Order: sequence, then structure tokens, then C-alpha cells
Amino acid sequence: MEYVPVWIAIGLVIGVVGKLAMPGRDPGGFIVTILLGIAGALLAGFACRAADIGGDGGLAIHGAAAVGAAVLLILYRLVMWSRTR
Repeated sequence: MEYVPVWIAIGLVIGVVGKLAMPGRDPGGFIVTILLGIAGALLAGFACRAADIGGDGGLAIHGAAAVGAAVLLILYRLVMWSRTR
């Protein structure tokens, strides 16, 4: 549980960067993009801890949190893009 604030910060940063990198209209806007980044980071972080990946923490588990946030943002963007077409 000591890594949760770090995962939240990672997800927040990835959410902000994701919104800046992919501007434009999407139904969620800035806040939803940030929340999705945080959710992806938490999901990946907890999944790694449950699978005992990353051992005592460190770069592997934080990297997984960043990748999880990015993947969730990309999936959200793809789903919303296909719905609005």
C-alpha cells in the first residue's frame, strides 16, 4: 500500500501528458482523462503486486503502472473514437 500515492502520481502525469498529446474533443474531457490515467496506473500496480512482479517495488512496478495508465487511455480513446464515427 505504500506505493499507491506513487501510482496515483504516475497516473496523473500520464493522464495530463495523454490529454496534451491527443488534444481534441472527447466526451470525457480533461478530468476523465486524468482519472482514467490514475485508474490504469492503480490497476496495473495492484495487478503486479498480486502477481508478485517487481518484488519489493522499484522501477518494474512503477513502469508497469505507467504502461497500464497509457494502455487504458489508448483503449478509451479507441472506443470513443469508434463510437463517434
